[in-house]
This record gives sequence, structure tokens and C-alpha cells, in this order.
Amino acid sequence: MPLIAPDVLRAAGVVSLVAATIEGGWLGFALFFLVLGALFVPRAIGSSPWLDLAYCGTLLFGGWAAQLDWYDAIPALDLVVHATATGLIAVITWQVLVRADALPRHRDPRIGRPALGAFVVTATAAVTLAVLWEFGEWLGHTYLDERIQVGYDDTIGDLAAGALGAVVAALIVSRTDMAEPQ
Repeated sequence: MPLIAPDVLRAAGVVSLVAATIEGGWLGFALFFLVLGALFVPRAIGSSPWLDLAYCGTLLFGGWAAQLDWYDAIPALDLVVHATATGLIAVITWQVLVRADALPRHRDPRIGRPALGAFVVTATAAVTLAVLWEFGEWLGHTYLDERIQVGYDDTIGDLAAGALGAVVAALIVSRTDMAEPQ
């Protein structure tokens, strides 16, 4: 797949930023500003086009689902998006750390058990990012705008779904080299 498909999604991210700002004001701007920044990470690190496409598509979908209150209309959708997005973020995070020479590649002869390290770091990093996201939602709801939906059940459910997605992604990263950055 040529790189054009993920780049089309990045362009859709720019359009989404403008549209969400018009539709949702500063809250829509803040959400899609975060999404837009994240959309450029796989391109910057040389992720495969398939991973890039899945990651960008999931983040854009998740952003619009929040913006348009689809999570209220389809309650299980929130858990599916959290699991999928956190799993994809886990793989991208691992790739960022490999690219930055903070972690070894799978076949690094200096490391005795690279699969174990890849699993632990990938899962832990993604769960940590999911926790930070939930903190951000709470802070936003508490101090900025009550339209940001939070609650005990929502937060625990989001974290559980995110952790599941992170563990699945960590298993894939640790057992295959398909997630190696290009």
C-alpha cells in the first residue's frame, strides 16, 4: 500500500481540527489538536503503511465518536475504541522507543530475552499512557468543561479495555518482528 492512504487520513485530521473547532468550540479544538499531533508519529518513525493506516483511522474514528457523542448512543463502542486505540498506541510507542535506541530490536544479539523486554515495556508504556489519558479526562471534566464525560465505571472500563488492548499488542510485538519499524 502506498503511503498516500495514511497521508489522506492525516489530511482528514487537519480538516477534522477545523470542523471540530467550528462544531465543538475550544473542546473540539483541544481533542483534535491532540489527535492531529498523534497522526504524524507513525509517519515520522517509518511505521508500515498498514499500521499507519490502522492507527490513524482508529484515532480519527475515536475522536469523532467522542465529538459526536457516539459513545452515549452505542455504549460498548467506547470499550472497543479504547482497546483498539491503546493496542495500536502500544505498538507505535514500542516503535518510537526502538527508533530512539531506547530499546533493542528483536534480533539484537546483546540482549538475552528481547521478547520479554518488548512485552513488558510495550504493555507498561501503553497502560501508563491510558492512565494519563484518563487523568486528562478527569482534569478536563473537573476544571475545564463538564461536557467531558467521566465516571467511575467509565474510567475503570476504559482502563480495563485499554489494558487488554495493550497486552494483545505487547504479545504481537514480543513474538513477531512484523511491528519492527521500517
